[in-house]
Amino acid sequence: MSTSDFPYLHGFSEVEQDRLYRQAQFAEQSIYHDVDFSRAGRILEVGCGVGAQTEILLRRFPKLVVQGIDRSEHQLAAAEKRLSQQPHFSDRYALEKMDAARTTFSEGEFDGAFLCWILEHVDSPSQVLAEVRRVLRPGARIVVTEVMNSTFFLDPYSPNTWQYWMAYNNYQLEKSGDPFVGVKLGNLLLQQGYREIHTAVKTWHLDNRNPAQRKEIISFWTELILSASGQLLQDGYVSEEMISGMKQELDTVAFDKDAVFYFSFMQATAKV
Repeated sequence: MSTSDFPYLHGFSEVEQDRLYRQAQFAEQSIYHDVDFSRAGRILEVGCGVGAQTEILLRRFPKLVVQGIDRSEHQLAAAEKRLSQQPHFSDRYALEKMDAARTTFSEGEFDGAFLCWILEHVDSPSQVLAEVRRVLRPGARIVVTEVMNSTFFLDPYSPNTWQYWMAYNNYQLEKSGDPFVGVKLGNLLLQQGYREIHTAVKTWHLDNRNPAQRKEIISFWTELILSASGQLLQDGYVSEEMISGMKQELDTVAFDKDAVFYFSFMQATAKV
């Protein structure tokens, strides 16, 4: 599947796929701290991509069976290749190309659902959440983790990085995504009839109290936002000069003894 078929900001290269695995591992502790599927039998993972989160789910919950769906055949092939190399995952997952807003599953088929970094990329989060609700059994739990890109802060002030970040968000908005969807999860779930809705803000706030972790997250963040530079440059959202300036700023911040990094994202849970 090409980016023209599905306007995914970060692309589908092997380099990008490898980054997604490392991103999942980096964020695992924050994302899964309050996630419990230990009593679930079979769950639906929407937007499973390369299987990075699938792998974590299967590892953390040994009795779980995961049905992953994604719109990209290329990403699904990468997921199958990686997951099939781990014998202890055998018969515990299935991957299928499918539109999350129009699945072929039966009503009440799943014991839970997991969505991570996916609603920011779809043009109708409400429709996806409605379809997920349809295929969940009564009492099943959904866990949704999403971005709130307006929370990003970096000190020392880095003007090229800030301009690039705004272009990054504008691109998503103009391509029918939503880089701020995290703050809307409560409303979206309520509108689709979910109950017992809870939202929690997860924060990465690194300063002089933990310089090693601060440097690690700045390196991770640099890789994340640069993964979109080719697409943004191609479509005229940024310039070569801005990208070059941003790289210099991020390198400077990474080695600044008083640097501050801040970013928050939202995790929502609800029941059917």
